[in-house]
Amino acid sequence: MAPRVTVVEDEEALSILLRYNLESEGYAVDTIARGDEADLRLKEQVPDLLLLDWMLPGLSGVELCRRLRARPETERLPIIMLTARGEESERVRGLSTGADDYVVKPFSTPELMARVRAMLRRVKPERISTQLVAGDIDLDRETHRVRRAGRELKLGPTEFKLLEFLMQSPGRVFSREQLLDGVWGRDIYVDERTVDVHVGRLRKAVNRGRQRDPIRTVRGAGYALDETFTAAAPRASARSESA
Repeated sequence: MAPRVTVVEDEEALSILLRYNLESEGYAVDTIARGDEADLRLKEQVPDLLLLDWMLPGLSGVELCRRLRARPETERLPIIMLTARGEESERVRGLSTGADDYVVKPFSTPELMARVRAMLRRVKPERISTQLVAGDIDLDRETHRVRRAGRELKLGPTEFKLLEFLMQSPGRVFSREQLLDGVWGRDIYVDERTVDVHVGRLRKAVNRGRQRDPIRTVRGAGYALDETFTAAAPRASARSESA
């Protein structure tokens, strides 16, 4: 599954900006506007990384950071603190409460994305491989290109995310609800039938002629990337088939 990043930020415009850029990098994103709400939700589900604003309604980011470090399930959670407080004493305070990194507003979005990648690479190296391979399908997360047997596939952004999501867990059957959560995000309402539409588009883009369909439909359950395809599909060089 894609690395999950939780953003705790009460400034709506910044929260939207962070979500857009993180999702463009291929992460699954949750956004929360209040510190007390984040405290409750992080007890239910622990993300792979937390972007945490210092000043929040309900509970400050500093206090939330202290609480997270006191819990066994979140004591090692990577935390990047976002704040307008740039003084050295404040940076020291933020880091001493348990934050792993400290970014002062206004910040460079590309730099922040680079910090997120670097931190995940250190603590979750298996979750951020830039290259995913399944049978004769190659997906490159950095260039957003997909090739099958050397032929480049033309995928829309949603179909790319859907294929990426399935390729991360070959053989696992995902319900439509799980796919909506993992690909579209839990904060966006999309009808479950939309999943079927995009799976159909993905199949049309991936399969040509008599090529084997890598996506398995499980009646009454959902969809999976066929693990037998992943293990057995022959690899072809880029010279074997013209685009």
